[in-house]
Parts: sequence; structure tokens; C-alpha cells
Amino acid sequence: MTRTTKRMLIMLGCVFVLIAVLALGKFLQIRQLIANSPKPGAQVVSAVKAELAEWQPQFNAVGTLSAVRGVDVTTEIAGLVRSLHFRSGQDVKAGEVLLELNAESDRAQLQSLQAAADLAATVLARDRQQYEAQAVSRAQVDADEADVRVKRANVAQQAALVSKKTIRAPFAGRLGITTVNPGQYLNPGDKIVTLQTIDPIYVDFNLPQKQLAGLSLGQSLTLSSDAFPGQTFPGKITAINPKVDATTRNIQIEATVANGKRQLLPGMFANVNVDAGDKLRYLTLPQTAVTYNPYGSSVFVLKPGDKKDEKGNAPLQAEQLFVTTGPTRGDQVAVLSGLTEGQQVVTSGQLKLKNGAPVTVDNRVLPANSPNPVPQEK
Repeated sequence: MTRTTKRMLIMLGCVFVLIAVLALGKFLQIRQLIANSPKPGAQVVSAVKAELAEWQPQFNAVGTLSAVRGVDVTTEIAGLVRSLHFRSGQDVKAGEVLLELNAESDRAQLQSLQAAADLAATVLARDRQQYEAQAVSRAQVDADEADVRVKRANVAQQAALVSKKTIRAPFAGRLGITTVNPGQYLNPGDKIVTLQTIDPIYVDFNLPQKQLAGLSLGQSLTLSSDAFPGQTFPGKITAINPKVDATTRNIQIEATVANGKRQLLPGMFANVNVDAGDKLRYLTLPQTAVTYNPYGSSVFVLKPGDKKDEKGNAPLQAEQLFVTTGPTRGDQVAVLSGLTEGQQVVTSGQLKLKNGAPVTVDNRVLPANSPNPVPQEK
């Protein structure tokens, strides 16, 4: 081996040694940085225990309120308003006088026709006596009888006309706001005032045809309106349309709801919940606890960790479980499988969790968990 070759080998050996020393130093430096880097702390989450709760299966719909009886009171004949006998918003009884039209000339005509009818009756009685004495013919008596019937019919017709000049409430209910005043001229069909019977009140709503098997007359339901937050009104189904809408495949249903305080008014919309079947027991969670993904729904449960801290306590850690969810009710969701009663489930803060992550529970602020939530806006 030549001297030149020996020098090259020595130089290569020195280079390799230098590289090894530098690599070792860098390795020790990185290990020191890793050892000195801050360890991730426990993630703060909120959690609740999964509990069984009774659920009443319900059909939900949006309905429209309508009066049991409602009509715009009008007049059949024209006339001048003589007097009003009601106030706007007044409760009236069936047959109570609401308005009178001027009927003086009609009453005078009625008296004239009544006088003519009385005279015809007197003539008939006289001719019957003369007929018994063979002083007049039977034809004369028949003509007198026909004349009496005609004149009495004229009296009845005129009396009906006079009666129409007095407008009465067709049924008991509450009057609306009127713009009619004494001295005003009304034409046939002009609106005088609206009359509505609102206790009880109807609610009309539609449900899909697949829910028809769960409906029956007398079935209980509850009604709620945003006009009265937190308040419900009980009712019962009183009619089911025998025909399904061919366009929407929905069936129309009518229910009767007690309205003793007259809070519900025709034309309002309301949320309708129809009780369907017996109560069921479901494992329930707040809907915020469930993470929905294309590959399935999951929750994070808390369990004691494997390692203990300096005080000898095992900190909680998160574990992801896949679950099967069922129906929802307000802020709650039913869990059909994948979870057992009593397990502590994370309700907020899941996005920063992974399997085995240490956690700390802080329940000072909890997500909504009400089966019947109401708007929070005042």
C-alpha cells in the first residue's frame, strides 16, 4: 500500500469520526429539547351521566287555529242603520240584537197588509153565513178563502222583511271590531262585524300518510304557541279527513282544544304534538354530546387513566365510542346502542380530544338539555 493511499484512508476515517461526533451531539441536543419541552395538560370539558328517561312518542306538526263557529255578520237587504246594540269585542248570546235598520215604512206597509187580510177574513165569514142561507154560491166562498190565504201570505212576507231589518247574533261568541255607525247606509252583503266562537277552538294540521295507523279519534295532543312561551294547551283529535291529499300524501286532521281564557285566536299558527302509543325508556344525552360523521356517530366517555399522579390519583382520560342514535326531543337525543347507563359522557370540548387524552371536568356551564326548550330571547 502506497503512502498516498494510507493518507486518503486516514482522512476518510477522520471525516467519518467527525460526522459521528456531530450526529451524536445533535441527537443529544434533540433529546434534551424533547425532555425539556412542556408536556400537554389535561383538556377542560363538561360532562354528564347517561341516564334513562321516559319518552312519549309523538307526531309533530304545525297547525292553524280556526273558530268552532265563525262568520262575518252581514245584512240580506239594504237599509239605513238606525241603531247599534253592541260594542267591539263584546261577548254576545245567540239571538241577541246587534243592529237595527230603519224599518218604519216597512212596518206601515205591514199594517196595511194586515188590515187587508183582516177584511178578507171578515168577508169570508159573512159569505159563509150567506152560503148556508143559499144567498151566494160555493164558488164565491172558495174565492174568498183563496183571497184570505193570499193576503195572509203577503202579511207573512212583509213581516219577514221587517224582521230582516233587525240583525241578530246567529250564535254565541265574541264580536270583532266594527266600522259601522248609525246613519250609515248598508247594501246587501256588507260586513257589519265578525263573530267568532273561540271556546273551544279548532286546530287543523297535516301529517304524512305513514303515520295514519297511529291516529285515532279522541287521541290526546298538546298545543303550544310562540305567543305564550312555556305554556301548553291540551286537546283531542275530533276529525280525520277520509281523503289523503294526492299532491303531498298528507292527511288533514282537526282537533278541539279548550280555550277557557280565550288566549288562542283564529288564524294563529301553533306547534302540535300528538301522543302516539305507550311511553318508552331511552338512554338520553344532550345533542351536543354526539359527534356526527360520515362513518358514524360517536361520543367521548370518561374513565380513570392508567397512570397515577404524584398524589396517587388516576386522572380521567377520554375514550371514543361509536353509538347508534334514535329519535330526538328538544335538546335531547336517544342513544339506542353503544353506551350504558351511568357512563360519564363529554358534552362540550370534544374537538380537542383524542383517545387517551387526559381531561378535567368543569360543569359550571352546561349545554342545553331540555326536552321542551323555549326561546331564550325576551
